[in-house]
Amino acid sequence: MYQRIGAAAYKVDLSNTLQLMAHLDEPQYDFKSVHVAGTNGKGSTSHMLASVMQEAGYKVGLYTSPHLKDFRERIKINGQLIPKDAVVDFVANNQSFFEENQLSFFEMTVGLAFDFFRKENVDIAIIEVGLGGRLDSTNVIHPEVSVITNIGLDHTQFLGNTLEEIAFEKAGILKPNTPVVIGETLPETKIVFQKTTKNNNCPITFVEEEEIIAYQTDLLGDYQKRNCKTAVKTIEILKEKGWGISNKAIKKGLSNIVSNTGLLGRWQVLQQQPKVICDTAHNREGLVLVLTQLKKETYTKLHIVLGVVDDKNLKRILPLFPKEAIYYYCKPGVIRGLNEDLLREKALPYKLKGSSYLSVKEAYRAALENASEDDLVFIGGSTFVVAEVL
Repeated sequence: MYQRIGAAAYKVDLSNTLQLMAHLDEPQYDFKSVHVAGTNGKGSTSHMLASVMQEAGYKVGLYTSPHLKDFRERIKINGQLIPKDAVVDFVANNQSFFEENQLSFFEMTVGLAFDFFRKENVDIAIIEVGLGGRLDSTNVIHPEVSVITNIGLDHTQFLGNTLEEIAFEKAGILKPNTPVVIGETLPETKIVFQKTTKNNNCPITFVEEEEIIAYQTDLLGDYQKRNCKTAVKTIEILKEKGWGISNKAIKKGLSNIVSNTGLLGRWQVLQQQPKVICDTAHNREGLVLVLTQLKKETYTKLHIVLGVVDDKNLKRILPLFPKEAIYYYCKPGVIRGLNEDLLREKALPYKLKGSSYLSVKEAYRAALENASEDDLVFIGGSTFVVAEVL
């Protein structure tokens, strides 16, 4: 599994997925969809879209990754996890095919999702890209709209070392004559998108250039305002294509994202006194936004429970963290987790002082014990760290 072991599980073409879709009798063509890619914000944007479409009265499939607590979080219909029996039956019915063709964990999961959405006759499915876009297993659908939230330098070992290269991979989800919404651009990425959409005859919308109503959402992070505008513009295009979505559904959907979809780990407040906040941001672009918001909080002392995976570019992220905080270094409980002592050692040149702990739970417990009622505890650095605390 890529989620656990990294590069060894990454497949570099769609041949297995195409073979699987043929084996399942092409389920991807039997439901409407929206395809969402991007370095940051694609999960939140996908949940926003799903929530609005639910409020509009549609039966909505939602495919996202990774999961935090339960594998079934990846596949939902109207906020309900795929039943355990559906997962078990799908594997039992297709196990020999999986083994003969050596399918990856992600390829099998995409097959499960698309097969389930067809069987359940969803009206529309919001499909989040797993990694990149062009060669991602989800890139076999023909969506109503393609969405790219933004581009940053993440997963460079797979997607390229420049913003242009990464933008090219993300733009690989664009389909001929299919509208595309771009949430944020940089000069280097905008050129790539303009060229790709011209070649594919795609109507393109740059959210930054649009006047879009600022709706309130129940997602607390300030950074969600950008994702919200991207989602609202996507909804506007769906309306133009004939989908019935009222302003009331938009407003209600964006106000009830967590209850409608079960989204976790995005600037999630776990308790008060001391206040505890967790966030799954784990690359430079995401952490810039989250740590900027952290500065707006009021507290006496700041405690940070921090863990990362071993392929993380620490030189890009460690300088972002506040020097006045007390750090609790830990290793996420996955094969890819970076050793807690090594992380503490790498953080010392940046004057990020603290102690290391054998597990995320020990680090979190220590932070709570040391924090007074007026302090703030922040948990982050990795999706896996947040998952263990939740």
